[in-house]
Amino acid sequence: MKILEPYRRRIDDLDDKIIDLLAARTDIIREVGNLKYRENIPAVLQDRVDEVIDRAAARADEKGLDPALVRKLYAILVDYSCNLEDVIKGDLAAVRKAVGE
Repeated sequence: MKILEPYRRRIDDLDDKIIDLLAARTDIIREVGNLKYRENIPAVLQDRVDEVIDRAAARADEKGLDPALVRKLYAILVDYSCNLEDVIKGDLAAVRKAVGE
């Protein structure tokens, strides 16, 4: 439907920006995974997990969004991030073991 095209383009543009931001966030998570490996810090720090999700839900509420929805989205995002950090730590440990350190 032609009448929806301008809206669809705007939504597509925002979706592109969201993906770009998720990619940037993931790059930082990779850096954190390396740091956590070097400093022997667990991948999951439950206080921080709770803080990130609570902060996102509060911000959503301020912006008129459904905080429950944002909690669900961030639970998935944070779970992915913690798993990625765990994989990074495991990969670095395997490399270290393979080279005999």
